[in-house]
Amino acid sequence: MAVQGLTRDEAQELVGALDGWAFTRDGDAIGRTFEFGDFSQAFAFMTQVALVAEKMDHHPEWSNVYNKVQVELTTHDAGGLSMLDMKMARAIEELLA
Repeated sequence: MAVQGLTRDEAQELVGALDGWAFTRDGDAIGRTFEFGDFSQAFAFMTQVALVAEKMDHHPEWSNVYNKVQVELTTHDAGGLSMLDMKMARAIEELLA
């Protein structure tokens, strides 16, 4: 079953409520870079996100260089952004609270 994509207006409203997230891929994804004190903290964050992603069955595209983690969210089944991306972004934010 395909996931329902968000309209551009819906996505703009929802992304506006997120902290530090911005559109990427011409609006088909959202991304954010997280910076930590060192590699161990960055890797611990990635581990926490991985556990959340498994529970949600929605996985980020990401990269890590030393203390920085770049995260990008999109829903391939929807051909762009969906509520899954917004829920994942919020869950990631909650890990930092």
